[in-house]
Amino acid sequence: MLKQTEGSHAVAEAVGLCRPEVICAYPISPQTHIVEGLGEMVKAGEVKDCEFINVESEFAAMSVAIGSSATGARTYTATASQGILFMCEAVYNASGLGLPIVMTVANRAIGAPINIWNDHTDALSQRDSGWIQLFAETNQEALDLHILAFKLAEEVSLPVMVCMDGFILTHAYERVDVPTQEQVDSFLPPYEPRQVLDPTDPVSIGAMVGPEAFSEVRYLAHAKQMQALELIPKLAEQFKKTFGRDSGGLTHSYLTDDADTIVVAMGSILGTIKDVVDEMRQAGEKIGVLGIISYRPFPLDNVRAALQNAKRVVVLEKSLAVGIGGVVSTDVRMAMSGLQLEGHTVVAGLGGRAITMKSLHALFAKAVRGELDRLTFLDLDWEVVNKQLERERRTRRSGPAAESMLRDVGVIAARIG
Repeated sequence: MLKQTEGSHAVAEAVGLCRPEVICAYPISPQTHIVEGLGEMVKAGEVKDCEFINVESEFAAMSVAIGSSATGARTYTATASQGILFMCEAVYNASGLGLPIVMTVANRAIGAPINIWNDHTDALSQRDSGWIQLFAETNQEALDLHILAFKLAEEVSLPVMVCMDGFILTHAYERVDVPTQEQVDSFLPPYEPRQVLDPTDPVSIGAMVGPEAFSEVRYLAHAKQMQALELIPKLAEQFKKTFGRDSGGLTHSYLTDDADTIVVAMGSILGTIKDVVDEMRQAGEKIGVLGIISYRPFPLDNVRAALQNAKRVVVLEKSLAVGIGGVVSTDVRMAMSGLQLEGHTVVAGLGGRAITMKSLHALFAKAVRGELDRLTFLDLDWEVVNKQLERERRTRRSGPAAESMLRDVGVIAARIG
């Protein structure tokens, strides 16, 4: 059914259609509308046989999710930003125990300083946690990926994060096609857990493992991710047959077949990039876009196949690995190993800064001319940054009492604001 709705409400409807048995979450912007919507649906009886558990923190939310999933319940939660950091220990435990929990991450920056707007730092901070990570470009894809996520999680017995850009998608109203309960039921069968805690047959989970076995345990987690890498395209094909539209998969290519320049990105920024690419194509530039949906497991072969005929690659990412530059770029460069390609990293949109078509036009034109640096910070105010760096240098030379970082941040904010 086609309807105009907020992205968060679309996701709540999708999760409800997946018949979860336990929903536990602690509200944090910009995830709040999702769990509010689910709470209302559970209270109204629209989601049958489901318990909505109010918890006192994000750590508690993931801990409850671990407990409910371990007892055989289809389990869902959601978080963002500092929330995912608070539950970090339990995030690792969930994947280490092989529990098929589905969690929405409404992507948001991590402080300090505090920032509630979108970038990908929160999800990417957990990239090595053992969770599958899927990134949505649109609200329709966010809706679809949640349905896919439950099936994927339960088939490989691994937890799945569905990442959608905070506010840009969660609070945007778009037209989406909400499937029927019958369609979802035909795609997603009732949950049959591989492991169940049973009081009549007690066992310990998460017990200590010594050095003689720990490497093997960690390798098995990696092997399950490789199984997911093979399964994700198959589930995308099943999804298309059931629902009549493409969604999910490992990557999406756009005008890459003959492209000399390929831009790689994840999430909602892909739509803006495609608009710019269309305009540059009309001007005669051979440029294309590769959107990554599955960031973990990372589709090395798919990325390599998409890039192998290009001359240069620009990875545009909403994250910063402080001290080196790119996060996603590191994985893309691994896929490019042995290929004669120019590789460029562009850090953009941190803390919700707008990424405009004008800036992207100038950026891509510079890349096509071979003038782009290996690491670029899009639209960075160099005057403000350089003044602050010089101020710090003077402070270090003038005496032992350097001014605090808190004041430095306040000065920068005041100058920009």
